[in-house]
Amino acid sequence: MHASLPSFVVFGIDPLLVRVEVDCVSVNSMDSVTWSIVGLADAAVRESRERVKAALKNSGYAVSQKRITVNLAPADVRKEGSHLDLSIALAVLASTGRLDARRAGRFAALGELGLDGGLKPVSGALPMAIGARNEGLDGLIVPEENAAEAAYVEGLPVYGVRRLTDAVGFLRGEAELSPTPPPPPADRDGERALHLPDMEDVRGQENAKRALEVAAAGGHNLLLIGAPGSGKTMLAKRMPSILPEMTFEEAIETTKIFSISGRLDSRNGLVRTRPFRSPHHTASHVAVVGGGVMPRPGEVSLAHNGVLFLDEFPEFSRQVLEVMRQPLEDRVVHISRAQMSLTFPASFILVAAMNPCPCGYATHPEKRCICNPMQIQKYMGRISGPLLDRIDLHVDVAPVKIEDIHNRKPGEPSRVVRERVNRARTVQTRRFANRPGMFCNAQMTSADLKSYCALSPESRQLLEQAMKGLNLSARAYDRILKVSRTIADLNGAEAISAEHISEAVQYRNLDRENWV
Repeated sequence: MHASLPSFVVFGIDPLLVRVEVDCVSVNSMDSVTWSIVGLADAAVRESRERVKAALKNSGYAVSQKRITVNLAPADVRKEGSHLDLSIALAVLASTGRLDARRAGRFAALGELGLDGGLKPVSGALPMAIGARNEGLDGLIVPEENAAEAAYVEGLPVYGVRRLTDAVGFLRGEAELSPTPPPPPADRDGERALHLPDMEDVRGQENAKRALEVAAAGGHNLLLIGAPGSGKTMLAKRMPSILPEMTFEEAIETTKIFSISGRLDSRNGLVRTRPFRSPHHTASHVAVVGGGVMPRPGEVSLAHNGVLFLDEFPEFSRQVLEVMRQPLEDRVVHISRAQMSLTFPASFILVAAMNPCPCGYATHPEKRCICNPMQIQKYMGRISGPLLDRIDLHVDVAPVKIEDIHNRKPGEPSRVVRERVNRARTVQTRRFANRPGMFCNAQMTSADLKSYCALSPESRQLLEQAMKGLNLSARAYDRILKVSRTIADLNGAEAISAEHISEAVQYRNLDRENWV
């Protein structure tokens, strides 16, 4: 007898419908069951026959003297993951007449089976739940640990079960299951205060804190340069606390990435705070941008809608730094393999930190640098011009003064800074309302600069003087205009003034000659 049940696999972050087809034929053999799984299955899927066989037997659904053929259609697409176990087990029961194949075919099922028939959580439940809704199915059956995650998909009943017997009883109509409700909205301000470092902990560093605010308001990439112990890492870790709240759409997209990567906390269901990813400088280019035989998201995608922090920036391998150029420009990662091409989202704010020289003290006001000019030039040369061109703000972070360290008065809290950032982002949302996919000033093109960054004669004259007097490169021109537009938005100004240009110019330290 033949039975067919729906399930899903994930390619990139998008679900693909897979039909789990099972045909059972009685045979006159001493062997209890012979299995065959076809449809370009990987090792985890092929091994499911042993898990399913034991789970069926230990759940009271032993299958004997049958030749079972499992086909995973479409047969020309590679399938991987243990989440197909539950669908295969239910399809086997439907093909032997123990389930109504028509009713079972209206539900998608995901879950890894234990040998005792218990269900274990799987990765990718959220994107596969979206696929089930798009296919118009009556519901989705998942392990209890995945139910909260999948329940965020509107219009799809999600049923969490603990064991194979629970799923079978529900599909037979012998047991009633209530759809899992989505978790209630969390107190996001309270969640921020509980989990995120706050700007009020930072003593001094007013110029660097202002640069973080500008970067957050306009979505600009930021490079912090300073001696060891000056507070670069401390500042970078507080960047998420001043970013705007995630919209529900952003939260869903970010959660999909964490889900397929197996990094989602099943207790929370939805990623509510903006990601902060900080890979070590020994990370490979595959770990940073993604890849593998079956490509998986890298750090740039895990930082989607959040912050990617690269500490010890010049210590990353040249290959890692150069492969980041395309994601920084296009805000997506394209990974091509012989059998497939996948795209992962990668819209993040890059915050990088580095020392000014190998010893770290070239710009220190008191400690003496032991590096010669050639060593400093070689050290700075590890960051290519095209990569540096994609970083809008280059900021010196001076050592904290002793009087600031002794000052017990807290600094400005992140909540206050975030209010200003939200107001600036609201202005940008209205500005780019007719530009799909554009959300912040950092995304403006050269053509957009003509429309949104018109300069008065005074502002234009000041910018020209800065370009000539400070020996700024030509590539800095557009960056200064974008940052000036953000500063004007923060100040509530309609037009870019000379004051805004002046502040933006000071954030281009590495474009100056002899900046050390």
